[in-house]
Amino acid sequence: MNIVSTNVYVGPSIYAHFPVIRHVLNLGGLEEWPTGRLGPEFVDPLLAHLPGLHDHGCSYREPGGFVRRLHEGDGTWLGHVMEHVAIELQNVAGSHVTFGRTRSIEGQPGHYNMVFQYKDKAVGREASELALKLLHSLLPPALRPSDAPPEDWNFADARDEFIRYAQSRALGPSTASLVEAAEKRHIPWLRLNNYSLVQFGHGRYQQRIQATTTGKTSNIAVELASDKEETNAILRDLGLPVPKQFIARSATQALRAAERIGYPVVLKPLAGNHGRGVSINLKTDDDVRVAFEKAREHGRSIVVEGFIEGFDHRLLVINGELVAAAKRVPGHVVGDGEHSIEELVAIVNSDPRRGVGHEKVLTRLEFDHQAERLLAKHGFDRNTVPAKDEVIYLRSTANLSTGGTAIDVTDTIHPDNREMAIRTIKAIGLDIGGVDFLTRD
Repeated sequence: MNIVSTNVYVGPSIYAHFPVIRHVLNLGGLEEWPTGRLGPEFVDPLLAHLPGLHDHGCSYREPGGFVRRLHEGDGTWLGHVMEHVAIELQNVAGSHVTFGRTRSIEGQPGHYNMVFQYKDKAVGREASELALKLLHSLLPPALRPSDAPPEDWNFADARDEFIRYAQSRALGPSTASLVEAAEKRHIPWLRLNNYSLVQFGHGRYQQRIQATTTGKTSNIAVELASDKEETNAILRDLGLPVPKQFIARSATQALRAAERIGYPVVLKPLAGNHGRGVSINLKTDDDVRVAFEKAREHGRSIVVEGFIEGFDHRLLVINGELVAAAKRVPGHVVGDGEHSIEELVAIVNSDPRRGVGHEKVLTRLEFDHQAERLLAKHGFDRNTVPAKDEVIYLRSTANLSTGGTAIDVTDTIHPDNREMAIRTIKAIGLDIGGVDFLTRD
């Protein structure tokens, strides 16, 4: 069995109203070997490798329908099996797809049109290639083609490599959320590069986004928002509550700034983001020296500002309206009186919603210098067994990108704080912006 030709449809086609891939397959001699003839020696390992196939409805339109097709009578032909395997592999990798259809081509014995849905065309094509390898590897030796995987080929390793590839191409959480919202509104969309540049709609009505930056976002506003010093000055001039702030380019300047502000203080890179290089609640000169070196790993200019105690909130403003507010909680584990901190971290990281970087909605917790320092500060280490319900923080900042979580508080935000967030974003000139707001309640 081999793929004769491939067509990728990025929009509506004669096969579906959504993106699909079409392969012309040549089963060759395998036309005489449907699954019923191949028997359980083929079917059972296939289902063991991909147990999710049990949920495929196929023509029966109910879970288990595809498995029935594999077993009943002569079974089903391998082109049809490859279709379902390509779909299931994409689901395993995080792309929710369901549609597939395989039909014989009239006048061409052994040839089939195999059509299946995809979210990312490169991932879809890789899925069908891996599906073909898996089916070839499960065939009896006498039926395997010359290009079949070697005897020592490991499907689990190939599957994991495919998942990593799919995740590396996946849209980030912010972009993916916008795309999902567009799909619910039946707005067509098109990914324009391998990153987060996405087009919604077509022709004169199209709109483009790059992550959370839109085609209407001012470049000047983006540059301004990226400059913590300028942003702080503008907001202070408007009477908005911001911490006292100085810029330091040496440890000596950082110490002098901390003395002028008064301890405790915060140090962070001027051009940093995602909480990288940030140290908070620094109470001594030694704390400042250590934090300065850490921040310098992410930029030459360091912000020194007063520490404001309170809960971290992110307020989202779009087109002059506050649409969401979230209370952000730093990455942490909760003791159960039995497991060590290291074991609790492993338990938290087993959550399928957690991944590396921005590949998933939540980020995995990590043991690094900051986590070790924070634990040591409270007399803990990774082998400590916390008491039941004791909260152990591994981060001092609440960024989701460093393992934090968020709690929706949109409906409880005070009107004054709502108006303050709107004024802040308008002052910077952004159409979409997030305000980090610290408050005790």
